[in-house]
Amino acid sequence: MTPTPRVLTPRNRGFLFLDTHPAGCRQLVADMWEACPAPAREPDGDGPVALVIGSSAGYGLAATVAGLKRAGVRGIAVSFEKAPTERRTATAGWYRTAATADLARAAGRDLVFLNGDAFSDLMKEQVAELLQERFGGRLDHLVYSVAAPRRTDPASGTTYASVLKPIGGASRTSTLVFDDEGAAEVREVETAPAEGDDIEQTVAVMGGADWERWIDHLAGRGLLAEGFTTAALSYIGSPLTAAIYRRGTIGAAKVHLEATARTLDERLAASVGGRAVTSVNGAAVTQSSTAVPGIALYTGLLRGVLGEGMVPPVHQLATLWDQLTGAAPLALDEEGRVRLDRWELADAVQAAVAERWRAATTDTVAGLADLDWFRAEVRRLYGFAVPGVDYTAPVATDVPWPAPTS
Repeated sequence: MTPTPRVLTPRNRGFLFLDTHPAGCRQLVADMWEACPAPAREPDGDGPVALVIGSSAGYGLAATVAGLKRAGVRGIAVSFEKAPTERRTATAGWYRTAATADLARAAGRDLVFLNGDAFSDLMKEQVAELLQERFGGRLDHLVYSVAAPRRTDPASGTTYASVLKPIGGASRTSTLVFDDEGAAEVREVETAPAEGDDIEQTVAVMGGADWERWIDHLAGRGLLAEGFTTAALSYIGSPLTAAIYRRGTIGAAKVHLEATARTLDERLAASVGGRAVTSVNGAAVTQSSTAVPGIALYTGLLRGVLGEGMVPPVHQLATLWDQLTGAAPLALDEEGRVRLDRWELADAVQAAVAERWRAATTDTVAGLADLDWFRAEVRRLYGFAVPGVDYTAPVATDVPWPAPTS
């Protein structure tokens, strides 16, 4: 039975929402497309063949939209989303993917969207077959942007679970929470340190193992084009959040990701004249980032300092695509990373945010952080609070997954 169109209102538990809004998700993607700068020149022929893994949310979505508009890519986008049911809407990423597919079609770009477990060898083989049959058996670029709580290793069958914990001792930090009416509160929270195999488990999920496995699989099938480039998206962040992030279990996974990039870079240079890098992006409100203690407060304060000076993800990814495609040279730091976060980590910006961080209490935070922006950004993750959308109108929720064009 097809669900009847209905009026959707946001219902949430903290930063998690129970439903998503299809029209809001569609408008969000359209706005991202409009915000992405146009290419300086049109790509040659049908455009480069690209694979984006983790294409439906956050920086992966920005990579997909910017790849289409800025770099003129065609190829494959992989994500893992839930379909709508009679009682529940689909996940926001499902609706964003449908909207992205329509934009790709309108732009004349052949982009195929696959829904499934990117960690599985089954998905890797499905992608390989599609590259062989539909895209001439060659892949020019791969962007890896997967944030997941668990990963099952196809080789061993072991399932690993990631954790957000500091290393070496407990961490106390300020964090931002909202009550059911949207009122903000600054709290001190303590996170217990990693123990047992927490670090190894987190590295197994969020490190470079699966990225390397993708490259191995596609290289083994002879699908990497001469000059192939790949980037895994990453984050370093502020010293204010370092204890729980960069110096914590997630940070250990990022270190592993960067080490994997160096290994892959050497191998690809020797085999296909290619490159592998990590791309360090700037702060943004994402479903993943809101789960990290302190990140919500930090991001709200950063917005309070910079306002419109925050660089949106789609602009950052347009810059990355320029570097991956050779439209601009690779600009690497001393660790071999593309740095798209310099606007955030500039000394003056971090000093201003740190001053506000020290002064932030429940009574003062409204004058220090852009709370209205942050609340709206969280709602926009689920398709709500998007300008130009009539939220009083019934909306169809049974949006199909996009089928490949013939």
